[in-house]
This record gives sequence, structure tokens and C-alpha cells, in this order.
Amino acid sequence: MSEDILFSPDEERLIDEAFQHLIDCYLQTKHRKKVEIITKAFQFARQAHKGVRRHSGEPYIMHPLAVAQIVCTEIGLGSTSICAALLHDVVEDTDYTTDDIKNVFGPKIAQIVDGLTKIAGGIFGDKASAQAENFKKLLLTMNDDIRVILIKIADRLHNMRTLDSMLPRKQYKIAGETLYLYAPLAYRLGLNKIKTELEDLSFRYEHPAEFKDIQEKLSFSREEMNERYRQFISPITEKLDAMGIQYRIFGRVKSPYSIWKKMNKNGLTFEEVYDILAVRIVYEPKSDDTELNECFNIYLALTQIYKSHPDRLRDWVTHPKANGYQALHLTLMSGSGQWVEVQIRSTRMDDIAEQGIAAHWKYKAGASSYEEDESELGHWLETIKEILEDPQPDSMDFLDTIKLNLYSSEIFIFTPKGELRTMPQGSTVLDFAFTIHTFMGTNCIGAKVNHKLEAINYELKSGDQVEILTSKNQKISPEWLDFATTAKARGRIKQLLRKEERTNQKFGEAIFHEFLEAEDLEADSDKISRICALHGMGSREELMVAIGQKKIVLGEQEKNIIKGDSGSSWWRFWSPFSTKDKDKAAAKKDDVQTGGTIDYRKTLIINDLDMHKYTFASCCNPVPGDAVLGFADENGHITIHKRKCELANRMKSGNGNRILTVEWQIENSLFPASIYMKGLDSVGLLAKVTEVISQKMNVNMTKLVLETREGVFEGTISVMVHSLKDLEAIKKGLKKISDITTVVRKEE
Repeated sequence: MSEDILFSPDEERLIDEAFQHLIDCYLQTKHRKKVEIITKAFQFARQAHKGVRRHSGEPYIMHPLAVAQIVCTEIGLGSTSICAALLHDVVEDTDYTTDDIKNVFGPKIAQIVDGLTKIAGGIFGDKASAQAENFKKLLLTMNDDIRVILIKIADRLHNMRTLDSMLPRKQYKIAGETLYLYAPLAYRLGLNKIKTELEDLSFRYEHPAEFKDIQEKLSFSREEMNERYRQFISPITEKLDAMGIQYRIFGRVKSPYSIWKKMNKNGLTFEEVYDILAVRIVYEPKSDDTELNECFNIYLALTQIYKSHPDRLRDWVTHPKANGYQALHLTLMSGSGQWVEVQIRSTRMDDIAEQGIAAHWKYKAGASSYEEDESELGHWLETIKEILEDPQPDSMDFLDTIKLNLYSSEIFIFTPKGELRTMPQGSTVLDFAFTIHTFMGTNCIGAKVNHKLEAINYELKSGDQVEILTSKNQKISPEWLDFATTAKARGRIKQLLRKEERTNQKFGEAIFHEFLEAEDLEADSDKISRICALHGMGSREELMVAIGQKKIVLGEQEKNIIKGDSGSSWWRFWSPFSTKDKDKAAAKKDDVQTGGTIDYRKTLIINDLDMHKYTFASCCNPVPGDAVLGFADENGHITIHKRKCELANRMKSGNGNRILTVEWQIENSLFPASIYMKGLDSVGLLAKVTEVISQKMNVNMTKLVLETREGVFEGTISVMVHSLKDLEAIKKGLKKISDITTVVRKEE
């Protein structure tokens, strides 16, 4: 925002036109026509933001108007939400208070605006590192009024649509946070169209070259896809017309982000992604009673025209997803020999798929409150509430835990009594135990799955009937986190482990105090740090926990350290510890810093001369040419990550204010990279692989692991390369070997 200046007549006209468009769209909805209060809210917001501009230079009031437009037309909410959207920045950015809103517009609108205000700070500012806490507040508001979170998603969508005016590092931070949290949240609330747009916008800013490349390829192949579509639907339309069904049929092209994600996951080229085109049939049922029967009648009619894939039928009609989504998905073999996914939905199902939770209220006869929600979504909200009540969640652990429950596909599990439970895909016996009760989870020793005994780490499959077995002698273990996948289970396990750790720490403190008293010693923080170094402990708390667990028994070495004997053996352990401190101090002198603090306005240039100033993340092993960014820790040390690195996405969400933009200027340095291969085993294959890498590419191979089973081989090659160009050349060379079917860069 900038200085208070008046708007030009053209700008005032644009504001009036945007508001009139909002009113026109609102009048076309089925909501009660409360135009007067919406007009009042607009005039109030217009006055409050008078003369203020956004980063892009446009009048600020255009932002609340755009958010209200999304709330009205894309989410389908009514006058209360539209008013709250128009007023959502008033309390945050002006002198007006929540009480002022309450006096003018009543308690309900004031409550929603207050909820939005509490989570508003730092989206584009220096307070962005608090986003994990802000997201926590956002989820807490669900208990008061879920419209708060729906308006917040609309706000984020408009911010993403107008992200051009932001600095690159802000774009990375906001795009990463959107992809990590807001897109999954939109998905969970059934806002599939908004979820897809948020993903594509994030992709556009994080990986502009890849986004542009896919967009161009989609444009080039559009005519070919249109012809395939026309040929595919021709017999379908004839059949549906003959059945007397009222319907709409249209093609749906896979989104750029979905295509890119599939290419990366499976090591495919654009041309190898077979399901870019999908078809959707939306029918108007003759009555509510016949809606489901008509859906399956259409399915049967399609299978008479084309052969269906036996493993790709997804019945979300009789078993809706947790976000309320209903549709029948099937994959058919077209006349041209390509698989095409077809989605069958009624008009009601289609509304719910596009507008999510808001559409449920529209179809509930006599529904008067937002609390009358689908039971599965209510169950999810209850899970979120339990996570939020965890007394000491680490901010990044919290984000991970929430994300586990956002973007998961569902499976259906039956209890011994035949009750149906929905679980995220990949859930284990232990996860299921925790969904029943914390006691069942903490005492779980296994389960009878379909009357067969299975361990607690057994991965459940849709349709399993599960009976949990417990024992009072069972003891919770940190290893459980290796196979607990649901947010509730992981949250409870961490909470119980922390409780046990606090008990052990308290016990350890008592043992240490008794040791000092018995030996008549006093230990200051410096001597305790030396004992930590002796045992490889990172902190006093960690040391005390180990003492409490009897993993460390105090004796002569510790006594000598506390006494300060020069001949004692602690020095060899202490030296690296002090050197590490010196390294940290040296890192603070990095020349991307000024006055002891990092200057985030500068772009970090990576060149051969300054390689000591930063490290390259082992989680993603970036090489020159990769789209990268830098993260500075609290000590000023900078780590370089690939922009698509999952850990980088987490850090963007929780520590977005520590991002640095990065440019490569590398000439002579070598970087580690790994390549995964899969194919048919054949004589001389290894010789062909080594010939491509060592002779043709002249690249140093540091590790080669190959394994063959029943005529199929898998393997990983570790190489040292100068740049992404080198790596792509190696992959291209390996793909030319006839028996190799898959060549993918492997993330460590």
C-alpha cells in the first residue's frame, strides 16, 4: 500500500462496474436477495480504503471486491459471506474496530471479519515466518464458522491471481505456502476447481520455464485432442440421446501442474502422459429417487460401447469422499487404442464437486445452520481440533500433521460389528486403533484383519474388516512414528512421547543433582555443555533425558570434566564443538549480509570462488541449472534447495521470511546426482550403461547398484556432474538403450 491519493475518474468507474457485476451475479443465485446490506458493506469498505492502493498500483478496494466475487460465484456463498469478504481487511488495515463492524452490520458478520482479522498478519510482510501459527488460527476458526476459512481461501486465490507485482522471493514463499497448505485445504473442502487453479498458479511462479513448456505443448496438441474427443463421444451421445437422458458432455484437459507432477513422479515425457484428456458427463436426474440408478445405467451403457479397465472403476457415488465428492469414475479403451477417463455426475454431484461444502447447504432441505454438515467432514474437523489441542506442537511438525489429513485418498474399513469407517489411503492397523480411541492406540499389539492376525504396521486395504487387539503391557515406542500415517495417530504418539520424555528429563535432573551432591561438585552451563559434547548430545535437556533413561551412567569422565582436570579425556570431544561455534560465527560474515543481518533484497550468486559460503541440501541435491532458492537459518548459514523439494516447501510455509533468490554462476565444480533406472534384464546391459556414462559422456560414476528379479532389473547410479545439462544428456543417453524403460532423476 502507498500514500493516500485520490483515484482518477476511470478508476472510480472501474470500481463501480466491479461492484455492479458482483450485484448482478448475486441476483442470479438462489440466495435471499439482500442487496441493501451488501451495498452498505461495499460503501463502508470503499470509504475505509479510500485512496489506498495495492502493490500493483490498482485501488485497494478492488481486492475486497474480487474476493467477494469469488465468494459469490465460485464458492456459492450468500450475503453474510459477501459482506464479510468486502470488509475482511477493514479491521486489519484501517482504524475501524470489530466493534464498529458489529454496531453497523450485526454480530454474525463481525464474528467472521474478526476471525479473518486474527489470521491476516504477515501474508506479504516480514511476519511471514509466523504462517504456521496463522494457519493454526485459521483452522481453529472452523469451530466457530467455517465460512471464515472459505473466505480465506477466496482471499488467497485472488492474491495468487495478482502475484505478478511481488518480488521473486515473496512469490516463492507465497506459492510454496499455497501449494503446501491452501490447495490441499481447498481439496478437503471440496473446492476442486479452486484447488486446481491454486496448484497451477503456484506451479507457474515456482517453475515458470516448465509451466510455459507444458502450456505450449498443450496448445500444439489441442487440435489433435479435439479430434480424439469428437471421435470418442460420437457413439456415446447417440446412446444417451436414445435413452432419453438430459445431459451435458464435455472434455477436460489435465491441468499443467497435474501433468508436470505425473511426469516427475513416473519419469515420463509430455508425450508419454496418456490421460491428458478426460471426459465428463453431467446428467439431470428425472427425480431424487432415481438419481443413483440413472448414474449406473449410464455406466452400463458406456461399457456396451467401449471396453472398461477392470482396475480403474472408482465408485464415489455409493461411497462419497470425506469432502462430500460424489461421482463414478471409469477408464475406457477408445477406438484409437488409448485409455480415456470418464466421470459421470448428476447436476447435484457436479455442484458439490465444484463448490464443495457450500453446495451441501444448498441441497439440504430445510438446512438452516452451517453446523449441519456431512458426518465425514465433521469427523475430519474433530480430528483437526484434537491436533490443535496438542499442548506443545512444533510449528513444522504441526504443518506436516495437518497436511497428512488434507491430501489423502480414502479407503473404507469395517469394524467387527459391520460399521463403515473412512480412513486415508496407506493407513495401518495402528492408525485405525487411534481413530477408535487413544486407549486402543496406545495399547494396540495387533489386529485381526479379515479374521487373520496382522501386526500393528500392517497396511490396510479398502474393504478390510478390522478387530483391534490390545494389551495393558504394551509400551509406546518412537519407532511407531515410522509407520503411523494419520494425523491423529502421529499427533497422539508424539504427545505421549513428549510426556514420557519430560518424565525422563525430570528423573535425569534428579540423578544428576544426586551425583553432584555425592561428589561435592558444582556444574555450570559450560561444564554441562562439555558433558553434552562427550556423549554427542545437542542440549542439556537431551542429556538429562538420556540420564533418566539410564542410557548414560555418570562416572569418572563426567567428574573430571566438572573438576576441570586438564589431563581428562573430554578435550578431544570438545574441540569439534568449539570449532563448530567458530564456523557458525564465520558464516555470519557472509557477504549477502549487512550489519550482521541478511539482506534479503539481494540475489545470492553461486560461483566457484565462494562455495564455502553455503551448502547444498542433501535432501534434493541441486545441480547448476535447477530452479533453486536459498534458506538462511538463525545463525546466517545458507542452504540451497531445489524449488520443488518437499522440505523446501515445508520451510516456505513455516519460515517464508528466510528465503533468498539464487542465481547460478558455476564453471568448474562437480555436484552429486542420482539416476533411477528400470527395465528388462539382458546380457550386456551393464556394459551398455557404463559405456554411456563413462565413455560417451565422460562422467565420473561414484556408485552403481543394480538388482534383478524375474527378468526385471532396477538400479541407481550416482554420478558427479557440472550442471543439469550434463544430467539430462546422461538420461537421454540411457533412454536410448532398448531394454531400459524408465530413467528418472532420483531425489535423495
